[in-house]
Amino acid sequence: MAKIGVVGCGYWGAKHVRSLHDLGGDEIVVCDPDLRRLANLQRKYPGIAAYERIDEVLESDVKAVIIATPMASHFDLARRCLLADKDVLVEKPLTTSFEHAVQLVQLAEERRAVLMVGHTFLYNPAVESVLDLIASGELGEIYYINLSRLNLGLFQQDSNVLWDLAPHDLSILLYLLGRFPLQISATGAAHLNPRVCDNAYLDLIFSHGTHAHVHVSWLEPRKVRRATVVGTRKMVVYDDVAATDKVWVYDKGINLHYQTDEFEDFHLSYRYGNTTILHTPPDEPLQLEQKHFIGCTKERRRPKSDGFAGLHVVALLEAAQRSLDYGGQPLEVEPLVDSPDPNLGSGLERIAQIKTPRWSPANAKTSTSMVP
Repeated sequence: MAKIGVVGCGYWGAKHVRSLHDLGGDEIVVCDPDLRRLANLQRKYPGIAAYERIDEVLESDVKAVIIATPMASHFDLARRCLLADKDVLVEKPLTTSFEHAVQLVQLAEERRAVLMVGHTFLYNPAVESVLDLIASGELGEIYYINLSRLNLGLFQQDSNVLWDLAPHDLSILLYLLGRFPLQISATGAAHLNPRVCDNAYLDLIFSHGTHAHVHVSWLEPRKVRRATVVGTRKMVVYDDVAATDKVWVYDKGINLHYQTDEFEDFHLSYRYGNTTILHTPPDEPLQLEQKHFIGCTKERRRPKSDGFAGLHVVALLEAAQRSLDYGGQPLEVEPLVDSPDPNLGSGLERIAQIKTPRWSPANAKTSTSMVP
């Protein structure tokens, strides 16, 4: 394994270090201004190099960098790493603004660097199983998808719950449906800190009549990470919190039977078929994500959750934040370009086609939701 740097060694950065160590990485470099964090990691993993400043990492022989710092710092740190010819994995969200996300993607394409976003759940075998069910047509046409990501805390200091938790579910939605929504709206409230939204609901409308609903909260008594996909043929529930049996497929549904050619002349029949539990490998998504990143840096190929994927999520977060600020005003969103072919540097023409999204809601009101 080539030498990899982890910048930011807090809660999630420490998990990256642990996972890299388990993968056999004996040349791990960590960077954090908190000397206690560095000392703890060096005691736990003797031999790793530790730096206080990002400049020391950039001047070293590190080939790739994982950025696990607060989201407000993502743009500056990722930009500096790319300019220093390092491949980069940035934790979600890629940036806190659409314009900055475009700049990072363009810079990575110009320098033919790997730019990957930490949309960890795209590497979850259970999510892959749900994708296979949708792609195979086993579920039929998708009526709607409900996603819930709820827990008590962890409250963030630099973002609201929308920017903290919703990137996971938005990335899952785009991955499962393979298309950009047509419309998005968001409502929520700030119950504890009047400047920070801690409970939010997102509604998205996709082509072919597919709807999606996302609920994210820091105020729930129980941890919930669940997705329900309802199709014309079958339904599936993915429960990430379950220790085992994470994906359940229900051969249930409702059939319409028309008596005549008149549209109103019909009756319903309910279908109760078998329930199937899909086996999914117990592999840790974070480690699978890291393996994918390392493979992309070695083979010089585009990651599954590349900069374009991160750009799409940031665009939706900005639109959702704007809707939240406007009291739930539904906003039409324009599709962005798809990721180019697997070759690094092949996306410059597509970047030139990207236009800054324009939102035009009416009746704006003062927000208590706090854009990060």
